[in-house]
Amino acid sequence: MVAWINFAILLISSILLLYFYARSVSPAGQEMVIGTQAYQRCFYLRLIGGFFEFVIMANYILYIFFPLPTPLPERFPWSWWISMIIGLIIGIPAITLMVIGSRHAGEETLRPKKEHTMYGGIYTKIRHPQAVGEVFLFAVMGLILNSPFLTLFSLIYFPIFIMMCYSEEQDLLLRYGEAYAEYCKKTGAFWPKKPRTKF
Repeated sequence: MVAWINFAILLISSILLLYFYARSVSPAGQEMVIGTQAYQRCFYLRLIGGFFEFVIMANYILYIFFPLPTPLPERFPWSWWISMIIGLIIGIPAITLMVIGSRHAGEETLRPKKEHTMYGGIYTKIRHPQAVGEVFLFAVMGLILNSPFLTLFSLIYFPIFIMMCYSEEQDLLLRYGEAYAEYCKKTGAFWPKKPRTKF
């Protein structure tokens, strides 16, 4: 019973993470309805989204003690150290990308501001470095916990993060207009675009 409750909370928290984060990245759209207080409201919505991300992490840990009855084995067939090494191989570049993205986005990472200008740094190469780094951390956690189920379950965060990025881009088009549309043409969303060669 506890296993199913934990799993239900995990699913609900994943949906609420998507909902609150998608709402938190739409200050320009919300400003059209409620005025400039939309930016402060989006800050609070982002905090709520972050809270649900922590709930998801707690659910992952609880899952180890209360696994669902599935055909998958509870642990990978190899030593925990192998899972840990695979997790680190994926996790170190993911965290690095996330940290660099956060640094280059500055305060906008958590608190959107109307006066903020378009980003530089790593954002000249890729539009969503924080999302690309963060989405892999769910699978890393599944590996570190040595759970095949959690590692596979982590795949649901790829479409969730794509939807969150799409929501953000719609709002950034409202905020920055043609400049952002041009930026999107030149810069890859999740992977750097190959520069076009002229013949």
